[in-house]
Amino acid sequence: MTRHERIVSEPFTLRRRDPLGGTKPLTHWGFRNETDALTDVLLGSPDHLRHLATSSLSRKHLRDAPCNLQLAQAQHKDLVDAYRHFGVAIHWHEPEPELPMQVYARDSSVMTPYGAIITAMANWWRRGENYAAIRTYERLGVPIYDMVTSGAFEGGDFNVIEEGCVLIGCGGARTQEEGARQVEEWFRREGWETRLAFIDEYYVHIDLMVVPIAPKLTAVCLACTDTGIVDWLKSKRHEIIDVPFQDTMALGCNFMSLGRDRVIAPSSSRALIGQLRARGFEVAEVDTDEISKTGGGVHCMAQALRRTAI
Repeated sequence: MTRHERIVSEPFTLRRRDPLGGTKPLTHWGFRNETDALTDVLLGSPDHLRHLATSSLSRKHLRDAPCNLQLAQAQHKDLVDAYRHFGVAIHWHEPEPELPMQVYARDSSVMTPYGAIITAMANWWRRGENYAAIRTYERLGVPIYDMVTSGAFEGGDFNVIEEGCVLIGCGGARTQEEGARQVEEWFRREGWETRLAFIDEYYVHIDLMVVPIAPKLTAVCLACTDTGIVDWLKSKRHEIIDVPFQDTMALGCNFMSLGRDRVIAPSSSRALIGQLRARGFEVAEVDTDEISKTGGGVHCMAQALRRTAI
């Protein structure tokens, strides 16, 4: 058990959301901004990882060069070591043999300032991850904000751009418009600015194309991101770091901001890493080429549980 487990700032509940809006933020868990300092992260074990056809990208790798699972597990250990290097407290889902994709901890839930959202997985073999996530949050003492019920919705499509502003991806295959609209309505009622991004299902989730790095600094694959989204970010005075298309297809735009100019990034994303280091960022490079064949990257494998602005 890690140092923050069982810190219960308020009672666990399966639905904390006020349907009228105005839900009070949590006092311990959660965050206001995805670029604030990360103190606690939720990870899933790769012990039972299997290479399944969860997307066109993972299907291509499955056909051409299936994942070496032992190497993938070793790469995940390096990712864990990177979080420890930065002093981040790590919490774990209980590994279950029936959940071979549980390593992608961002998909089955997503954290908000008001509690965790339990998502609705598109692939039938992953739906049990949602139930396991509820058990994890109960064990940690993290209340559930609400559960998606209108259609498929996955955590990689909930992208907090800055405090009070969320970009919600919708590709149809993994996140359906019905699920995206339900989540959008929740946060509109909370007074947030919301923006839906309709993406081709080939790109899986919006966090393969757009991920915040630091306040007003965002990584974007300009070659595959709708110009309307790019213009929207620029209108909010976000500076854009372009991640090349080929790097994006190798999940090079799927990294984790730890706040305070610190980032964990896939070692293959040379263009992004070079630009970040030129700006003075501390970058922990992790080789994820093998594990990413199964369908996700650094950002997909982590759920931020707590960030602080201090």
